[in-house]
Amino acid sequence: MNDQPLYDVAIIGYGPTGVTAANLLGQRGLRVVVLERDPEVYGRARAISTDEEVMRIWQSVGLDEQLQTDMLPGGVVAFVDADGRPFTRVQPRSRHCGHPPQQFIYQPAVDATLRSGAARFDTVTVLTRHQCLKVANHPDYAEVLAADLTDDTFVRLRAKYVIAADGGSSATRGQLGIGYQGTTFTERWIVIDTKVLRDWEGSSQLRFHCDPARPTVDCPTPLGHHRWEFPVRDGEDEDHLVTHEAIWEILRGQGVTPDHVEILRSVVYSHHVRVADRWRAGRVFLAGDAAHAMPPWIGQGMASGVRDAANLCWKIADVLAGVLPDTALDSYQIEREPHVRETTAHAVFVGRIITERREWIAAVRNRVLRAASMVPGYSRAMVESKWIPAARYTAGLLASEKHPARGRQIPQPWVLDSTGTRVRLDDALGARWLVLTSDGRGLPSVWDGVPVVRIRSCGATPGPDTIVDIDGDLTAWLAEHSATVVALRPDGFVYAAARAGAPLPSPPADFRAPAHTRSRRTTP
Repeated sequence: MNDQPLYDVAIIGYGPTGVTAANLLGQRGLRVVVLERDPEVYGRARAISTDEEVMRIWQSVGLDEQLQTDMLPGGVVAFVDADGRPFTRVQPRSRHCGHPPQQFIYQPAVDATLRSGAARFDTVTVLTRHQCLKVANHPDYAEVLAADLTDDTFVRLRAKYVIAADGGSSATRGQLGIGYQGTTFTERWIVIDTKVLRDWEGSSQLRFHCDPARPTVDCPTPLGHHRWEFPVRDGEDEDHLVTHEAIWEILRGQGVTPDHVEILRSVVYSHHVRVADRWRAGRVFLAGDAAHAMPPWIGQGMASGVRDAANLCWKIADVLAGVLPDTALDSYQIEREPHVRETTAHAVFVGRIITERREWIAAVRNRVLRAASMVPGYSRAMVESKWIPAARYTAGLLASEKHPARGRQIPQPWVLDSTGTRVRLDDALGARWLVLTSDGRGLPSVWDGVPVVRIRSCGATPGPDTIVDIDGDLTAWLAEHSATVVALRPDGFVYAAARAGAPLPSPPADFRAPAHTRSRRTTP
């Protein structure tokens, strides 16, 4: 056993969740091994969009600008009737994370960039064509058995923690005996990926064709691609629907011909609404689709997995560094599951609008939503209540004292850092525990060793541990949430906050201030 390699973290699966985790952990200098069955990036585009909170996570590992070059900013999302006339429109609104609120992606390009990012770190080892067969918990480590598919040999290794990001059919989850509760919709969907040859009217806009006879998703994707999705109706032959003959019959109905696109591939898949019973089993954690699955209607399947990685990885790093106790890792599911369930409920709601098959209900839907769209503020209310919910934690690794800012992610405006350089807030602060204050007060000794960063108004001179709030957005956010001082976790969420004159709550139990007080952005 002592001859087996010992890693800090083993990651099973190298999709967006696993590769994001590899970047986050590699940036912290942890020794990581990745086990991935496939030899190369999976060539089929699955996820088609991302959002500003996910881009902020990728910014933390220095990949946002490189990823941005292969993305297409989103805009108005149109829901159209059987005649192609919009009956309602929504437009995702900024949550002030420093990036566009929605962007279309071509997933193979995103995966390739994230993998090249992980390759920057000498401490990250990637073993492709390795299939995990078994994970066993031991008191001080987890043992992983994998098959090397290149020569049919076996590999055994040890890791202090394991992240299973091996998809909705996760063999790890099954092997650990963890239930995966929920439903799988009986209706199957055809997904068509195409290469754009010539633009057509509406080709740059995401449209949901809410036709009871044939609901269809019509979505632009970057790098010269476009996607359609439509359901298999009762009595239809799946094998026929993926042929070019059947696909062209569908596309011509929308005015798209072989002059406009070249069909690249078509596949059939099912929609799922499922959540694992437990996301932690000893030293093993489920993440991404291994922990939860949702329909694609608001584009949050991949994004939710990336959020999982961001929530979990800094905690693992802090536990291994002695900053937090192992019990802090129990907050992972406590914090993430409510947001996943709320996001899933929103996706199901939007899906019902799109896929209504009863013509009379569809007619009422069109009339009601078309009228509602004329009401000022409707679109904003629709986005805020039924689109992507803002991440906020009400329980987990948070101070016990309640406060309006506690559990919220702090916004990311442009600021002047200590050198006077204009940067985004996260790049000025670094991914670390710190206290951010706008009133310059002294702090209780229980926070000794945690850096204090002071906020100054526009026109002030930046300096050591001082930033300048150029547009006043950060100061305004603090005022809106009745805070003059906040304790930030390394993921930018507020652990604790206090009003003017009130004491800042104490750090977590058994917290030890990190010896290394700053995790800097890593550049490509």
